Amino acid sequence: MELSSLRIFKTVAEEGSVTQAAARLHRVQSNVSARLTQLEESLGVTLFHRSGRRLLITPEGTRLLEYAERLLRLADEAQMSVRGEQEPSGQLRIGSMETTAAARLPRVLGAFHRQYPQVDLVLETGPTDHMVQAVLNHKVDLALVAAPIERPELVQVPVFVEELVLLTDALQGPVREPADVARRTLLGFRSGCSYRRRLEWWFADAGISPTRLAEFGTFEAIIGCVAAGMGVAMMPREVIKQRNLGRTVQCHELPPEVAEVETLMVWRRDIPQHPARDAFAASFQ
Repeated sequence: MELSSLRIFKTVAEEGSVTQAAARLHRVQSNVSARLTQLEESLGVTLFHRSGRRLLITPEGTRLLEYAERLLRLADEAQMSVRGEQEPSGQLRIGSMETTAAARLPRVLGAFHRQYPQVDLVLETGPTDHMVQAVLNHKVDLALVAAPIERPELVQVPVFVEELVLLTDALQGPVREPADVARRTLLGFRSGCSYRRRLEWWFADAGISPTRLAEFGTFEAIIGCVAAGMGVAMMPREVIKQRNLGRTVQCHELPPEVAEVETLMVWRRDIPQHPARDAFAASFQ
């Protein structure tokens, strides 16, 4: 397999279309189709199912994509090492919890882009567990996640400490313990969110089982539903403060062992050299 063929395959997988992949690679469509067909024939498997104009990756294609990403990343690292390139350039894939991306990253990303305009920044958001797996699976180059992370294969660099608060609607009375909101629905991100786990642990430690748990995909939806009186949620105070939401929701302080959570920047330990990643990490110092 040629690296150029793997790069074409990876682009088609990401775009789901030969036409869009060709435009992104600055190649003619017939060349991309031919190289994709040659790759399928050399492997003896079908990498995509054709559905109209869309290409749907097959299980065999998904397995190959994991190896293709690793091989292409290693090739880029080898090239940088041999050439002695130290100036950050190329693509930097950043994973982050959604609340961190909203409250902490805009100014950092803006400053980094001004300093290193030749770096192509790509941001992906998701719960901590998903972002950790994305790093391990070479889907992103680094990720901002909540501690603790028990993965020795990852470098872990503390970047800041968040204060979590309990959010309720404006009509809720004082909240000193889980019993004060025992009958309220818990609102949170999907499974894998460290903040959601803390909220569940807080209730469980008090011997209270929530009556209901509702999952949402964005923190804006969670805050909106809290304001509407649908339930309670746990969120970094910084998110609420930056959006001036004090009139629509209440922030209740939590015990320090629940409220204080360290945000870590993590990346694979077996990728020691990555100029763009290292420059981005240094921007938090």
